[in-house]
Amino acid sequence: MRGVVTSLLNMIGSGNTFIGVATDHVVESFRNRMWGGYKTSAGIDPPLLAQFPILEDALVAAGITVWPMIEYEADDALAAAAAKAADDPRVERVVICTPDKDLSQCVRGTRVVQMDRRKRSIRDEAGVIAKFGVPPVSIPDYLALVGDSADGYPGLPGWGAKSAAAVLARFGHLEAIPSDSREWGVNAASPAKLAATLVRDRDHALLFRDLATLRTDIPLFDSVDALQWTGPTPGFKAFSARLTGAK
Repeated sequence: MRGVVTSLLNMIGSGNTFIGVATDHVVESFRNRMWGGYKTSAGIDPPLLAQFPILEDALVAAGITVWPMIEYEADDALAAAAAKAADDPRVERVVICTPDKDLSQCVRGTRVVQMDRRKRSIRDEAGVIAKFGVPPVSIPDYLALVGDSADGYPGLPGWGAKSAAAVLARFGHLEAIPSDSREWGVNAASPAKLAATLVRDRDHALLFRDLATLRTDIPLFDSVDALQWTGPTPGFKAFSARLTGAK
Protein backbone atom coordinates (compact mmCIF):
# COMPACT_ATOMS: atom_id res chain seq x y z
CA MET A 1 0.00 0.00 0.00
CA ARG A 2 2.78 2.45 0.92
CA GLY A 3 4.48 1.55 -2.33
CA VAL A 4 1.39 2.50 -4.34
CA VAL A 5 1.03 5.86 -2.60
CA THR A 6 4.75 6.58 -2.96
CA SER A 7 4.67 5.63 -6.64
CA LEU A 8 1.75 7.96 -7.30
CA LEU A 9 3.36 10.84 -5.45
CA ASN A 10 6.52 10.28 -7.50
CA MET A 11 4.42 10.48 -10.66
CA ILE A 12 2.95 13.74 -9.47
CA GLY A 13 6.43 15.00 -8.63
CA SER A 14 7.42 14.26 -12.22
CA GLY A 15 4.76 16.65 -13.49
CA ASN A 16 1.75 14.38 -13.94
CA THR A 17 -0.72 16.49 -12.01
CA PHE A 18 -3.99 15.32 -13.60
CA ILE A 19 -4.49 11.87 -12.17
CA GLY A 20 -7.19 9.43 -11.08
CA VAL A 21 -6.96 5.99 -9.48
CA ALA A 22 -9.52 3.21 -9.81
CA THR A 23 -9.75 0.49 -7.17
CA ASP A 24 -11.73 -2.71 -6.81
CA HIS A 25 -13.51 -1.81 -3.58
CA VAL A 26 -14.96 -5.31 -3.83
CA VAL A 27 -13.62 -7.92 -6.22
CA GLU A 28 -16.99 -9.22 -7.40
CA SER A 29 -18.90 -7.22 -10.04
CA PHE A 30 -21.82 -7.47 -12.45
CA ARG A 31 -19.77 -9.94 -14.50
CA ASN A 32 -20.15 -12.58 -11.78
CA ARG A 33 -23.86 -12.68 -12.63
CA MET A 34 -23.01 -13.25 -16.28
CA TRP A 35 -20.52 -16.11 -15.85
CA GLY A 36 -20.39 -18.38 -12.81
CA GLY A 37 -16.65 -18.95 -13.14
CA TYR A 38 -15.72 -15.29 -13.17
CA LYS A 39 -13.05 -14.18 -10.67
CA THR A 40 -14.00 -13.66 -7.03
CA SER A 41 -12.21 -12.66 -3.84
CA ALA A 42 -11.81 -16.33 -2.92
CA GLY A 43 -8.16 -17.19 -2.48
CA ILE A 44 -6.96 -13.62 -1.96
CA ASP A 45 -4.85 -13.37 1.16
CA PRO A 46 -7.14 -11.75 3.82
CA PRO A 47 -4.44 -9.33 5.07
CA LEU A 48 -3.98 -8.14 1.47
CA LEU A 49 -7.72 -7.82 0.95
CA ALA A 50 -7.98 -5.77 4.13
CA GLN A 51 -5.54 -3.21 2.72
CA PHE A 52 -7.85 -2.21 -0.15
CA PRO A 53 -10.03 0.24 1.83
CA ILE A 54 -6.99 1.56 3.71
CA LEU A 55 -5.30 2.29 0.38
CA GLU A 56 -8.38 4.20 -0.78
CA ASP A 57 -8.33 6.28 2.41
CA ALA A 58 -4.61 6.98 1.97
CA LEU A 59 -5.09 8.17 -1.59
CA VAL A 60 -7.98 10.42 -0.64
CA ALA A 61 -5.89 11.88 2.20
CA ALA A 62 -3.10 12.50 -0.30
CA GLY A 63 -5.53 14.55 -2.37
CA ILE A 64 -5.70 12.05 -5.25
CA THR A 65 -8.99 11.38 -7.04
CA VAL A 66 -10.15 7.83 -6.32
CA TRP A 67 -12.90 5.76 -7.94
CA PRO A 68 -13.74 2.79 -5.66
CA MET A 69 -15.65 0.30 -7.81
CA ILE A 70 -18.41 -1.96 -6.50
CA GLU A 71 -20.84 -2.83 -9.31
CA TYR A 72 -18.17 -2.30 -11.96
CA GLU A 73 -14.44 -3.16 -11.94
CA ALA A 74 -11.45 -0.88 -11.67
CA ASP A 75 -10.62 -1.62 -15.31
CA ASP A 76 -14.05 -0.33 -16.33
CA ALA A 77 -13.37 2.91 -14.46
CA LEU A 78 -9.99 3.33 -16.16
CA ALA A 79 -11.59 2.73 -19.55
CA ALA A 80 -14.38 5.22 -18.84
CA ALA A 81 -11.96 7.84 -17.51
CA ALA A 82 -9.65 7.44 -20.52
CA ALA A 83 -12.54 7.82 -22.96
CA LYS A 84 -13.86 10.91 -21.16
CA ALA A 85 -10.44 12.55 -20.96
CA ALA A 86 -9.68 11.81 -24.61
CA ASP A 87 -12.82 13.72 -25.64
CA ASP A 88 -11.40 16.92 -24.13
CA PRO A 89 -9.50 18.85 -26.82
CA ARG A 90 -7.28 20.39 -24.14
CA VAL A 91 -5.82 16.97 -23.30
CA GLU A 92 -2.67 16.19 -25.26
CA ARG A 93 -2.38 12.54 -24.27
CA VAL A 94 -4.10 10.08 -21.97
CA VAL A 95 -1.85 7.57 -20.22
CA ILE A 96 -3.35 4.41 -18.72
CA CYS A 97 -0.79 3.28 -16.17
CA THR A 98 -1.14 -0.49 -16.47
CA PRO A 99 0.07 -2.95 -19.11
CA ASP A 100 -2.93 -5.25 -18.56
CA LYS A 101 -4.19 -6.72 -21.81
CA ASP A 102 -7.81 -5.81 -21.01
CA LEU A 103 -6.96 -2.11 -21.14
CA SER A 104 -5.32 -2.49 -24.55
CA GLN A 105 -8.79 -2.15 -26.06
CA CYS A 106 -8.79 1.49 -24.91
CA VAL A 107 -5.64 2.50 -26.78
CA ARG A 108 -6.23 4.94 -29.64
CA GLY A 109 -3.37 5.85 -31.93
CA THR A 110 -0.78 7.74 -29.93
CA ARG A 111 -3.39 9.80 -28.04
CA VAL A 112 -4.53 7.12 -25.57
CA VAL A 113 -1.66 4.85 -24.57
CA GLN A 114 -0.69 2.33 -21.92
CA MET A 115 2.33 2.67 -19.68
CA ASP A 116 4.27 -0.16 -18.11
CA ARG A 117 6.07 1.65 -15.31
CA ARG A 118 8.21 -1.35 -14.40
CA LYS A 119 9.57 -1.65 -17.92
CA ARG A 120 9.41 2.11 -18.45
CA SER A 121 7.69 1.58 -21.77
CA ILE A 122 4.71 3.06 -23.60
CA ARG A 123 2.34 0.97 -25.72
CA ASP A 124 0.44 2.87 -28.40
CA GLU A 125 -1.83 1.38 -31.07
CA ALA A 126 1.11 0.11 -33.10
CA GLY A 127 2.45 -1.48 -29.91
CA VAL A 128 -0.84 -3.27 -29.27
CA ILE A 129 -0.79 -4.72 -32.78
CA ALA A 130 2.85 -5.76 -32.36
CA LYS A 131 2.08 -7.55 -29.09
CA PHE A 132 -1.26 -9.20 -29.84
CA GLY A 133 -1.44 -9.24 -33.62
CA VAL A 134 -4.75 -7.34 -33.63
CA PRO A 135 -5.72 -3.68 -33.22
CA PRO A 136 -7.26 -2.39 -29.96
CA VAL A 137 -10.84 -2.63 -31.25
CA SER A 138 -10.41 -6.39 -31.68
CA ILE A 139 -8.99 -7.08 -28.21
CA PRO A 140 -12.37 -8.16 -26.71
CA ASP A 141 -12.85 -10.58 -29.62
CA TYR A 142 -9.30 -11.85 -29.15
CA LEU A 143 -9.85 -12.45 -25.43
CA ALA A 144 -13.15 -14.18 -26.18
CA LEU A 145 -11.29 -16.74 -28.29
CA VAL A 146 -8.15 -17.26 -26.19
CA GLY A 147 -9.73 -16.69 -22.76
CA ASP A 148 -8.38 -14.95 -19.70
CA SER A 149 -7.40 -17.21 -16.81
CA ALA A 150 -6.94 -14.25 -14.48
CA ASP A 151 -10.58 -13.26 -14.95
CA GLY A 152 -11.88 -16.82 -14.97
CA TYR A 153 -13.22 -17.48 -18.46
CA PRO A 154 -11.62 -20.12 -20.68
CA GLY A 155 -12.04 -18.98 -24.28
CA LEU A 156 -12.85 -21.54 -26.96
CA PRO A 157 -11.22 -24.99 -27.20
CA GLY A 158 -8.37 -25.14 -29.70
CA TRP A 159 -8.07 -21.39 -30.15
CA GLY A 160 -4.68 -20.01 -29.19
CA ALA A 161 -3.01 -16.64 -29.47
CA LYS A 162 -1.59 -17.27 -32.95
CA SER A 163 -4.77 -18.60 -34.52
CA ALA A 164 -6.94 -15.90 -32.93
CA ALA A 165 -4.57 -13.15 -34.07
CA ALA A 166 -4.35 -14.52 -37.62
CA VAL A 167 -8.11 -14.77 -38.08
CA LEU A 168 -9.05 -11.53 -36.33
CA ALA A 169 -6.31 -9.57 -38.10
CA ARG A 170 -8.28 -10.23 -41.27
CA PHE A 171 -11.88 -10.21 -40.07
CA GLY A 172 -11.78 -7.92 -37.04
CA HIS A 173 -14.74 -9.24 -35.07
CA LEU A 174 -16.37 -12.57 -34.29
CA GLU A 175 -19.45 -11.91 -36.43
CA ALA A 176 -17.34 -11.31 -39.51
CA ILE A 177 -15.51 -14.66 -39.35
CA PRO A 178 -16.96 -16.99 -42.04
CA SER A 179 -18.22 -20.35 -40.81
CA ASP A 180 -16.42 -21.97 -43.74
CA SER A 181 -12.70 -21.94 -42.94
CA ARG A 182 -11.87 -22.23 -46.65
CA GLU A 183 -12.81 -18.56 -46.88
CA TRP A 184 -10.34 -17.54 -44.18
CA GLY A 185 -7.22 -17.42 -46.28
CA VAL A 186 -5.01 -17.28 -43.19
CA ASN A 187 -2.23 -19.39 -41.75
CA ALA A 188 -3.90 -21.18 -38.82
CA ALA A 189 -3.52 -24.72 -37.50
CA SER A 190 -6.53 -27.00 -38.12
CA PRO A 191 -8.78 -24.22 -39.46
CA ALA A 192 -11.70 -26.60 -40.07
CA LYS A 193 -11.71 -27.62 -36.39
CA LEU A 194 -11.44 -24.00 -35.28
CA ALA A 195 -14.36 -23.03 -37.49
CA ALA A 196 -16.46 -25.92 -36.17
CA THR A 197 -15.67 -24.90 -32.60
CA LEU A 198 -16.62 -21.29 -33.30
CA VAL A 199 -19.95 -22.36 -34.79
CA ARG A 200 -20.67 -24.80 -31.96
CA ASP A 201 -19.63 -22.42 -29.15
CA ARG A 202 -20.77 -19.16 -30.69
CA ASP A 203 -22.93 -18.23 -27.69
CA HIS A 204 -19.98 -18.72 -25.35
CA ALA A 205 -17.73 -16.67 -27.61
CA LEU A 206 -20.19 -13.76 -27.59
CA LEU A 207 -20.57 -14.04 -23.81
CA PHE A 208 -16.81 -14.05 -23.27
CA ARG A 209 -16.46 -11.00 -25.51
CA ASP A 210 -19.08 -9.23 -23.42
CA LEU A 211 -17.11 -10.12 -20.29
CA ALA A 212 -13.93 -8.76 -21.88
CA THR A 213 -15.52 -5.53 -23.08
CA LEU A 214 -14.83 -2.69 -20.65
CA ARG A 215 -17.68 -0.32 -19.90
CA THR A 216 -16.98 3.30 -20.79
CA ASP A 217 -20.32 4.86 -19.88
CA ILE A 218 -19.66 5.16 -16.13
CA PRO A 219 -20.11 8.79 -14.95
CA LEU A 220 -16.89 9.43 -13.01
CA PHE A 221 -16.32 13.15 -13.50
CA ASP A 222 -17.74 16.08 -15.46
CA SER A 223 -14.42 17.60 -16.51
CA VAL A 224 -10.77 16.63 -16.43
CA ASP A 225 -10.30 19.68 -14.24
CA ALA A 226 -11.64 17.53 -11.41
CA LEU A 227 -8.55 15.32 -11.73
CA GLN A 228 -6.03 18.06 -11.07
CA TRP A 229 -3.94 17.38 -7.99
CA THR A 230 -3.71 20.48 -5.80
CA GLY A 231 -1.86 18.98 -2.87
CA PRO A 232 -2.55 16.62 0.04
CA THR A 233 -5.46 17.20 2.38
CA PRO A 234 -4.82 18.69 5.83
CA GLY A 235 -5.26 15.22 7.31
CA PHE A 236 -2.58 13.52 5.20
CA LYS A 237 0.27 14.08 7.67
CA ALA A 238 -1.72 12.62 10.55
CA PHE A 239 -2.88 9.70 8.39
CA SER A 240 0.70 8.93 7.35
CA ALA A 241 1.90 9.10 10.94
CA ARG A 242 -0.81 6.67 12.00
CA LEU A 243 0.25 4.17 9.34
CA THR A 244 3.96 4.42 10.12
CA GLY A 245 3.59 4.67 13.86
CA ALA A 246 5.42 7.99 13.86
CA LYS A 247 4.68 10.53 16.55
